[in-house]
Amino acid sequence: MHFNAFTTSWGANFIAAGTVHFRVWAPGQTKLTLRLSGKNTEMSAAENGWFEHVATGVSAGEAYQYILADGMPVPDPASRAQQAGVNGPSLVTSSESYQWQNADWTGRPWEESVIYELHVGTFTPQGTFTAAMEKLPYLAETGITMIEVLPLAQFGGKRGWGYDGVLLYAPHSAYGTPDDFKAFVDAAHGHGISVVLDIVLNHFGPEGNYLPLLAPQFFDSERQTAWGAGIAYDQEGARQYISEAPLYWLKEYHLDGLRFDAVDQMKDASDPHILPEIARRIRAEITGRQVHLTTEDSRNIIFLHPRTPAGDVPLFTAEWNDDLHNAVHVLSTGETHAYYQDFANDPAGLAARAFAEGFAYQGEISPQSGKPRGEKSSGQPPVAFVDFIQNHDQIGNRAQGDRLTTLAGVRKTRILLAALLLSPHIPLLFMGEEYGETHPFLFFTDFEGELAQAVREGRAREFEGHSGYGSESVPDPNALTTFESSKLDWHKPVSPQGVESLALTRTLLSLRHEYVVPLLTPAQGNVGKIVQASGGVLAVTWTFPKGILSLALNLGETKQPLPDQPGETLFAWPEATEASEPGSVIVRLFRGEST
Repeated sequence: MHFNAFTTSWGANFIAAGTVHFRVWAPGQTKLTLRLSGKNTEMSAAENGWFEHVATGVSAGEAYQYILADGMPVPDPASRAQQAGVNGPSLVTSSESYQWQNADWTGRPWEESVIYELHVGTFTPQGTFTAAMEKLPYLAETGITMIEVLPLAQFGGKRGWGYDGVLLYAPHSAYGTPDDFKAFVDAAHGHGISVVLDIVLNHFGPEGNYLPLLAPQFFDSERQTAWGAGIAYDQEGARQYISEAPLYWLKEYHLDGLRFDAVDQMKDASDPHILPEIARRIRAEITGRQVHLTTEDSRNIIFLHPRTPAGDVPLFTAEWNDDLHNAVHVLSTGETHAYYQDFANDPAGLAARAFAEGFAYQGEISPQSGKPRGEKSSGQPPVAFVDFIQNHDQIGNRAQGDRLTTLAGVRKTRILLAALLLSPHIPLLFMGEEYGETHPFLFFTDFEGELAQAVREGRAREFEGHSGYGSESVPDPNALTTFESSKLDWHKPVSPQGVESLALTRTLLSLRHEYVVPLLTPAQGNVGKIVQASGGVLAVTWTFPKGILSLALNLGETKQPLPDQPGETLFAWPEATEASEPGSVIVRLFRGEST
């Protein structure tokens, strides 16, 4: 047996051949017993609520559980793998059981990123790491350079989005083994594709979370997130558990980065706050290869994403830009309910500002909340923003899981796709978007009994008062059909419309890699300027040291002239016009030194 690549404070760590150190924070227990391969051993109590035991003669694959003082068996909260679901035994794992084929991979520069958001369970009919691996040549040929995998931490049931994880170190067993995920990452690297993981450090799911029994102090009794109890990041055991999880995934699975979910819900009064501490530790401990860290944050802040004068990234690399999505969604669909009301008055202007400066709201009053939102972002380089016109949230949090093609039509969707892929921001595609998938992506779970009923009723209540949504029309999240209907239809890419859409995506990405990416280094701010934003027409110009990139599009309903911007036409659609037809786009590039 070999040593683990990364020894954590929690969990079962090999410290020598056949010797494993089991360690868990359980200040809520008077005693704790380790059940390893059916044999019980009382664990030693250490300081500050820690329990530990060193076992010899252990092999990878052996099952173990912790037995509480009342006799209740629970899995290891830092389990590296589960025998089955969240309530059963954990498995001892070895870091050396997988032999890496592309161990010398050092990643790709952030500026080259074209992100493909992928849910393992619905990406293929089989819904496994192994099946997803077979699609890697297709993604590489399309021009994808980075796969962002939706959360993998073991969650209740077999199917779900992954945002209800409770064992934050263990890949969801329904998708395959830890070695299966390593093989997927390894194969992606062989195709020149980076892999990043969406990680949830702000709450735990409703099934299989035994931390309240082991350590009530893990949670902040005074605070609730939108999805569950807030975490007490200032408590020793909780802070170690949360801060070491990102490093474990990055090191153990050779990942190229992480996307941190809803960081605005990670409230921490400590100094330093846990988020910068995590980022600094990652930067200090992982060197010699590219690591990209992005955040999702409704506050529109920039202090987590500084750049040094040389353009280096000391903390987080980029921020998900919901503002761009919301503005173009209103512009293309006319929807103004819920959070879209913030973009109802001037969608073209807000979309243009998001393209030019990053955030649409930079301190202005949000009509939805009545409070100021955001801060000035024009000084950020364009690559500090991850843009999208669709993603898992924006599709899946609709009652019917509608994709943009269904809502806005093929023509408008293609116009927005061109703008997304040829802008200097970092683009993200949701799986299937490249060929115009029309299957929905619904909210689905796999709970039973009272929890299933609570989720079902809560989902129906969520859409009360939304125009066009009755509670009877909201699909049951726990129904198998809800999950099955969310899977990609792999017949579509070879259908006439699919072939056309995929060809367009590949053309746009080829142009991006050849002409846009070279403009993006060094990363600089204050490069975007709004040229026009009225009547459904928006035009933006970005001035870089190596050239000027211009975008103009008409999503209005009338024929309007587009502004004459500098440079040669890089892309125009429809090809027959450089103009002003409703549903047209032009991207131009002035190559050479700009002033």
